[in-house]
Amino acid sequence: MLYFLLYEQLQRYVSPFRVFRYTTFRTAFASLTALFLCVALGPWLIERLRQFQIGQYIREEGPKSHQKKAGTPTMGGVLIIISIVVPTLLWADLTYGYVWIAVAALIGFGWIGFLDDYAKVTNQRNLGLTGKRKLIYQFLAAFAIAALLLVMRAHGSFSTAINIPFAKQFQPSLLIESLLHNPWTYILGVVPFCIFIGLVVVFVSNAVNLTDGLDGLAIGLMVISAGAMTILTYAGGHAELAQYLQLARNPRTSELTIFCGSMTGASLGFLWYNAHPAEIFMGDVGSLGLGGALAVVAVMIKQEVLLLFVGGIFILEAVSVVLQVGSFKLRGKRIFKMAPLHHHFEQIGWTESKIIARFWIAGLVLALFALTTLKLR
Repeated sequence: MLYFLLYEQLQRYVSPFRVFRYTTFRTAFASLTALFLCVALGPWLIERLRQFQIGQYIREEGPKSHQKKAGTPTMGGVLIIISIVVPTLLWADLTYGYVWIAVAALIGFGWIGFLDDYAKVTNQRNLGLTGKRKLIYQFLAAFAIAALLLVMRAHGSFSTAINIPFAKQFQPSLLIESLLHNPWTYILGVVPFCIFIGLVVVFVSNAVNLTDGLDGLAIGLMVISAGAMTILTYAGGHAELAQYLQLARNPRTSELTIFCGSMTGASLGFLWYNAHPAEIFMGDVGSLGLGGALAVVAVMIKQEVLLLFVGGIFILEAVSVVLQVGSFKLRGKRIFKMAPLHHHFEQIGWTESKIIARFWIAGLVLALFALTTLKLR
């Protein structure tokens, strides 16, 4: 809205407003707006959640040291979502459909998390939506996003090919092209693409959710991941950078830089209150929303593979749960003392602050590695 008002309408009369044409300028202001909005609204939300007794319920099978966190205000993800959406609407060029898809993914997956959190508060125990129902909702949301992307592909503004690091010439398509020309077989032709999008988005969304188990752990890693994604979106939408780095340029994704910048700023602002000892938890409304948005942005800028490194710790946390459950069901033995992975380190004696700091360092190293692959192609 500010972009339309200050640049599209007023820059012809006030020449300094021409600076709003630059994505970097608007991204910086979007990040700062998100940061200050989150910090400013934080105390008000914390107080309201306490008034309504919306506190965290700790699962009984979790670490005993976490029982003292029971009652800490939760559902703080509402604050994160507001702090991302408002700056995005203010500073982005809203004529770009990619921005609206990213916002829809954030709100959609955040809404699923809200339903889960609300069920926990209503039941007054750590038992929200059933796993099956939550997955159904998540896959439906992911398939809806896949359908929107297919519509954009039909208009020539989206590619279904995958970029593979270190193999720039190998870009496999997720569509069965031979089936797309017949209306009776079109659905079968897009099935691989829809399944791929569903698996990526749902897995990453749940990965962030599983990582949200220690004060500031998930949101600190989100600062790193969203920051790296901001760089990736900018590079992919910039003509000279994309050519220099040999990226498949899509100028329509450039405005996603503002969205990712807002996500970085909002995450940093929430960390102010979520740092150990946490005054508020993001809840599923925050973790599912952030994870879904992060994955959808990666899909839209064709960096699904790099997401394995940008969100590397999230992925490791989710894989640790899969391995733990699979091992116990198949062999009757556990691989880790407790899953997700951060709980394993708690059980072997690491302090919470040490786990958080070391996971942040590992996440930063993985994100930096992902960025170095842009040149190594």
